[in-house]
Amino acid sequence: MEKKGRRIVILVPYPAQGHLSPMQKVASAFAGMGLEAVIVVPQHIKRRPDEETVRWVAVEDGLRVGGGGAPDFFEIEWAMEKWMPSEVEKVVMGEKVKGEVICVVVDLLASWAIEVASTCGIPCAGFWPAMFASYRLISSIPHLLQAGLISHTGLPKEEGKNGIVSEAPIISTEDLPWLIGTVAAKKARFKFWRRSMERSRKLKWLLVNSFADERRVGDDLDLSSDPKVFSISAIIINSGAPGRHRRTISLWEEDRSCMEWLERQEARSVVYVSFGSWVSPIGEARVRSLALALEATGRPFLWVLRSTSGWREGLPAGFVERTSGRGRVVCWAPQTEILQHRSVGCYLTHCGWNSTLEALQFRVRLLCYPLAGDQFLNCAYIVQVWRVGVRLNGFGERDVDEGVGRVMQDEHMDARLASLHQAAIVAAGPPLLNHFLQQISIH
Repeated sequence: MEKKGRRIVILVPYPAQGHLSPMQKVASAFAGMGLEAVIVVPQHIKRRPDEETVRWVAVEDGLRVGGGGAPDFFEIEWAMEKWMPSEVEKVVMGEKVKGEVICVVVDLLASWAIEVASTCGIPCAGFWPAMFASYRLISSIPHLLQAGLISHTGLPKEEGKNGIVSEAPIISTEDLPWLIGTVAAKKARFKFWRRSMERSRKLKWLLVNSFADERRVGDDLDLSSDPKVFSISAIIINSGAPGRHRRTISLWEEDRSCMEWLERQEARSVVYVSFGSWVSPIGEARVRSLALALEATGRPFLWVLRSTSGWREGLPAGFVERTSGRGRVVCWAPQTEILQHRSVGCYLTHCGWNSTLEALQFRVRLLCYPLAGDQFLNCAYIVQVWRVGVRLNGFGERDVDEGVGRVMQDEHMDARLASLHQAAIVAAGPPLLNHFLQQISIH
């Protein structure tokens, strides 16, 4: 194959559903601009789409995943830090033989690849697949330490809502995105983020899955040392717009039978429930409470509840059979198709950023129950700033019934959703990518 004229962009995502999907859409956008897009993933990612516009390359990751299980956060961190740098370097050097590698785009959770790009002499841009406010929050770790809000291990010095990090929206130290799991896990995640942010200081450019209006809020967390930021959520969102049928990566098989079920429901009547792909099981007690609460509402519901260990434990005996007339429980579902369906009235969500953007794209009202990480920050924006959702404090029958009622009956929520939809969808997309590529070319 001729090398002349070949311009290549190599993309290194973090290997989780919520990171792979937006990175694939960015790669497709580059391909649409006449570039060759190559996505490098660890070999344990088995379900890779077969597409003409983007090339997927799997490399050795040192993981031995069996029995249908998936590696956890710390297993992936070990694989990325110990195994993948040398493997990705081989890919980059191999692509340099084939053509001109103009840039390596690195998910900041795979920050080790920044040094790989530097070693290979290739310009590197960061990619932040989440809300830009979460990047600002994590980047403000030095400020949080200096202000005495957190210890040197990242743990809050005050319990509860007393340690206020931001006033607009109100974010406390208990909402910090690294506070997941045991104390040891929280400390390890804090160390991970400090290392990632330290590496990202070398970056000149940052592509963010965000839109301009979101970035104007919460400026008290902004830092002057940020790289040049390009908000490209419009590109990522529009790749899943109605009428587009590009297949995006999914780590699990979708149950499409739920689409036929939706066709039989009344307009804007269904409560869609999904807690995403990269959160711990919500636990038997909460699964049981939510199941009974959904049953008690008397409303039709579609619940995505994975069948792997820990997710369905807690469903009350006979629940699926009792609610089969107006409820549906599936293992995994085509979410973007569901959210744009006429029968969906609201979305009970964990507030993951991809799910939030998809809801904004299709103007779906949100019932919020954040579980971990940046979801608390996203929820704060949804409820306090944009006012396109209601936060649930629990899964009791009264909590769920009142929450669904409030979010369904808000007369002004449609107008607010339309305004946000305009900001996110019409935000400059391809022109910003063109500007980014121009900056790369003069680097």
